[in-house]
Order: sequence, then structure tokens, then C-alpha cells
Amino acid sequence: MDTEAELSELDERDRSPRPDEGPGERPRSSRWRRRRPYAVVAVVCCTVVMLLSAYVVQPFQIPSASMENTLRPGDRVLVNKLAYRFGDEPRRGDVVVFDGTGSFVQEAPSENPVTGLLREAGAALGLVEPAGTEYIKRVVGIGGDRVTCCDERGRIEVNGRAVDESYLYPGDAPSRVPFDVVVPEGRLWVMGDHRSDSRDSRDFLGAPGGGTVPVDRVIGRADWIGWPLGRLTSVDRPAEFDRIPEPDGGHG
Repeated sequence: MDTEAELSELDERDRSPRPDEGPGERPRSSRWRRRRPYAVVAVVCCTVVMLLSAYVVQPFQIPSASMENTLRPGDRVLVNKLAYRFGDEPRRGDVVVFDGTGSFVQEAPSENPVTGLLREAGAALGLVEPAGTEYIKRVVGIGGDRVTCCDERGRIEVNGRAVDESYLYPGDAPSRVPFDVVVPEGRLWVMGDHRSDSRDSRDFLGAPGGGTVPVDRVIGRADWIGWPLGRLTSVDRPAEFDRIPEPDGGHG
């Protein structure tokens, strides 16, 4: 009998709360096991989003008014990073995001490594404005094209054909800066849709590359406005660019 009483007393002790557990509390290891699946799911989701942003489609926050009214400050566009990944190249009329280092910006600004990493993560999710070296503009001329401004009606010409730019900001002239350039092979002549409020190829005529941007610096093509929801729409390539003849060199 004494043995049975002792066993019963030990069993009661095993079931009693430990000093660091209040009455009715679960062991800490049990609480962690319950939360761990949610933490794993969160990490997996973040990893998938970052991979998609790095290689497939990236949200890009519009930082300025240079592309109005097509794109407005604060819009988030979805940049298709596969658009030029398999042999295709930017076409006249495409809206592209590119790294302006070496063309629009001669040197990338210095930045605290930790701050830079956090900013890159936020920019990859479209939560903050992109780096100061990243731009979004419309392709007006590709390699081999002769782009001039302006004809007798004030229009830009590409390979001798005037372009009726219906997407320009209301009241803007196609350009108040005259120019006559032949775009080198492998480079692009890019301009903002809000010509009076855009720093673009015209502003860097005297810089290395003559204001043109290397094709290999293009990050992707802006295909959709994804936010705000009231502006959800595709970013279309204007049909007027289909009527431009090929340059004399036969480049397509």
C-alpha cells in the first residue's frame, strides 16, 4: 500500500505546473512549436516574392512627374524583367526602367551598406522609391535610328518620319531643345512623356554616350500600373511607332 501511495504522489507532482509556468500555461517549447509553422510560411512567402521581384516581375514606384500623364508620382508599375531576356530588345515606344549609371549618372552615390540593403529590399517590393540611378522613360530611338527635333510643325522625327506623340503631357511641346542624333548600335534614345519636366537623353548630349542608354542597362519593360487600384491598366506601346521606317543601315 505504501508503494502505491508513493507512486500516486509522484504522478501528481509530474502533472503540477513548473515554477516558470503559471497555472494553465503551456510549456514554452510547445508554444514555439505552435508558432513555428507561421514563421516558416512567412519566410517562404518573403523568399518567393523576392525571387519573383529579382527575376520575373518587379514593382517600381514612380518617383517623379517626368512620365505624366501616362504614369503619375506614387504609381506602382509592374516591370517585366523577362521582356528582353530571351533575345528580344527594346522597341520604339516601350516604357522601360533602366540603370542610368554611366549615362545619366556618371557614378553611383555612396550609401551606407545596411541602409542600402534595406532600401533595395523596400524598392524590390515597391514600398519605397527606387535608387537614384534608376529611371523610367519611353524609348524613342533604337540603335541606328536618326532622331531629330523638330520638323516645321514642331514634331520629333525618327528616320525622317514625324511622330504624333499623343501620350505627351497636355500643353507640352515635343522638345524645346533642338537635336539631331544618330543612336549608336546597342543603345537607346529615351525621353519622358512630360517633356517640360523630364531629365532625359536631351540633357546629356555632351556626356559620354551622347545621352543614349546602353541596352544592357535596361532592367525591364513597364507593362502594367498595379497600384493604386483605381489606375489599374496596361502600359501600351503607341501604334504611331509602327509607322517609323527602318534606318538606312537596315537595323530593325
